[in-house]
Amino acid sequence: MAHRLVADQDNMVVVIDNLLTGSKSNIPTVENCKFIRADCNCFEDLASVMTSISFDYVFHYAAVVGVERTLQNPMTVLRDARGIENIVSLSRSTGVCRIFYASSSEVYGESTSFPQRELTTPLNSKLPYSVIKNLGEAYLRSAFQDYDLPYTIFRFFNTYGPLQSKDFVLPRFLSRALTGEPLTIFGDGLQTRTFCYIDDNLDVVQKILYENVFVNEVLNIGSDVECTIIDLAKTIIETTNSSSKIIHLPALAEGDMNRRLPDISKMRSVLGRDPILLREGLKRMLSSVSTT
Repeated sequence: MAHRLVADQDNMVVVIDNLLTGSKSNIPTVENCKFIRADCNCFEDLASVMTSISFDYVFHYAAVVGVERTLQNPMTVLRDARGIENIVSLSRSTGVCRIFYASSSEVYGESTSFPQRELTTPLNSKLPYSVIKNLGEAYLRSAFQDYDLPYTIFRFFNTYGPLQSKDFVLPRFLSRALTGEPLTIFGDGLQTRTFCYIDDNLDVVQKILYENVFVNEVLNIGSDVECTIIDLAKTIIETTNSSSKIIHLPALAEGDMNRRLPDISKMRSVLGRDPILLREGLKRMLSSVSTT
């Protein structure tokens, strides 16, 4: 998102990150982008930035991510509640026009109806990561109600693309396939996900920002084409012409939902085209790997 925004010279972008899962090398190195290493969960860190720089918009994308990391460090995940509160409080006091919040498909828990629609959130998942994302959404709705602070909530469904951390399944599979290592799957691999290429994600978010639409609303951002995890592994092996084998590990005790399938009607209305299909997205990722 930072790379997209700095392409417009009228934008000044400030990236705040503690680099827990990110890399400084991914941040744009241009005059209209500034990087500050800080932790948004620390009020003093964030206040020193937000009170000294007048921001029009805040994208709160910071979170502890990765299924295994979030399961192994539940208290670290829950501490992200402080960051959400800090963002809301400082945005209100410094005159921010709108907060864009990265929520997640995990707010749907183990859904019983499909496709998953924005107005239907069963709240049946007790995992810290999904609880925190639900809490973040509640903070923003409440901040608008009490303080008239506008927001837009994005529920991201398995976005993938270049520069992505290997904490996520698709870049992990792709990296292993390119080196001939085995692709490991938890359980039988029949759990489904939908995979959204980063360009679709950014095109939608950028239009919503510049066209000032979907204010105080929630949007699913993803694909509406389901894929089992085992089919994902097979597709990646085929696309890369890899010798990798697929190895099944015991199913996770928790955190691996059976099915994901979002209703992306709102997203489509902004995108104005069909989302990029998985095989095309894989080709683009492979092209980016070959040129770096």
